[in-house]
Amino acid sequence: MTERATSEVPTGGPEETTSESAKLPTTEPSGEAAASESAGEEQTPMPQEPAPQAPAATKPAPASEDLPSAPLLLAVEDVSDSAVTVSWEPPERLGRLGLQGYVLELCREGASEWVPVNARPMMVTQQTLRNLALGDKFFLRVAAVSSAGAGPPAVLDQPVHIQKSIEAPKIRVPRHLRQTYIRQVGEAVNLQIPFQGNPKPQASWTHNGHALDSQRVSIRTGDQDSILFIRSAQRSDSGCYELTVHLEGLEAKAAIDILVIEKPGPPRSIRLLDVWGCNAALEWTPPQDTGNTDLLGYTVQKADKKTGQWFTVLERYHPTTCTVSDLIVGNSYSFRVFSENLCGLSASAAVTKELAHVQKADIAAKPKGFVERDFSEAPSFTQPLADHTSTPGYSTQLFCSVRASPKPKIIWMKNKMDIQGDPKYRALSEQGVCTLEIRKPSPFDSGVYTCKAVNVLGEASVDCRLEVKASATH
Repeated sequence: MTERATSEVPTGGPEETTSESAKLPTTEPSGEAAASESAGEEQTPMPQEPAPQAPAATKPAPASEDLPSAPLLLAVEDVSDSAVTVSWEPPERLGRLGLQGYVLELCREGASEWVPVNARPMMVTQQTLRNLALGDKFFLRVAAVSSAGAGPPAVLDQPVHIQKSIEAPKIRVPRHLRQTYIRQVGEAVNLQIPFQGNPKPQASWTHNGHALDSQRVSIRTGDQDSILFIRSAQRSDSGCYELTVHLEGLEAKAAIDILVIEKPGPPRSIRLLDVWGCNAALEWTPPQDTGNTDLLGYTVQKADKKTGQWFTVLERYHPTTCTVSDLIVGNSYSFRVFSENLCGLSASAAVTKELAHVQKADIAAKPKGFVERDFSEAPSFTQPLADHTSTPGYSTQLFCSVRASPKPKIIWMKNKMDIQGDPKYRALSEQGVCTLEIRKPSPFDSGVYTCKAVNVLGEASVDCRLEVKASATH
């Protein structure tokens, strides 16, 4: 696993050679680096190289079998506004005496002296230098160290420049503003557009490619958003508003379409084309002013001359001709048409000048001769009587149904004897249903009961047997 360490760079210039060694911070190694330092405390200190005239002109020490070769793949991993991280790979040749660690050195641009970042060799292959000042520009090199001394260093090809990090500007348009933003005349327009960027970018607005009218439009730009405000919108405020965010040669743009609308004007003219039967044909011309938006259609209304009340016939009707039907014969009608858009119906309507008179047609009734149908028929039972068993002391009923025209006379008999007028029996006949009620029958009432229907066309009868069982005696 790659070891890494963090160091702080001295704030003084490299030309302060007499006090530089006293001010160098100590590096706090971890893991193998700490072990390497403990093992190498009694060894000979690393010899100092003579100060080079310039970083590019520095020549490494001659190679030796006891000295390690130069580290490989020295590169800058990350640069921020106060720190830089560099990494490298171990050298190909470690030397016969073994490797004690690495020494990272720094040389500021314009200076000739290399200043060690870590005073003692550290067994790491990645190191971060912190507490750097904005504007610093320096070279870095790293050398592998053995007990025989430091090998040839690996030097970065380009100097490291510490400068403030720049976050590219970005505009985040709210979802409801990604389509046309519609407002009515007189309403306020308040657009808040957030953006990003570091340092704070400069924001500017244009309307249809031209500068904004400061008398009508107010702009307030903060650190993270820009607000466009119009107190009372007019139709002239419609168009494309473009927000541009600038930051050190970088920019981001966002376009927002605003549409300011109002109610449309009425149709320019309306004409009654024809009246026939219970129908009237109308024709009109579109309005001259649609309210700065597309029409949703027309609303057609009619009014009877007698009442004067208007009733809607068609809504959001798109053609400019129509036929109004279901008019009442003998009445006279006026018609009017409204235009409609997103704001609603027009303030006024186009009204027909002449009335539509629905005339009564001269229709002579010609009745056809009516042949009356003869529904007379002789009696016939559609539901016969059914045999029945009853219990003494409990009333029972017999039912049947008969069809006949004219209405038949119903006669009830017991054992062929007429029982009409006997208070023990009650006979009913309604809607062709014949009922005989026997009140509290006794075994004496058992027998054959007959229902006879008689009219002028004939007669018919049905029979059934009634059995009244005597109660058992003990």
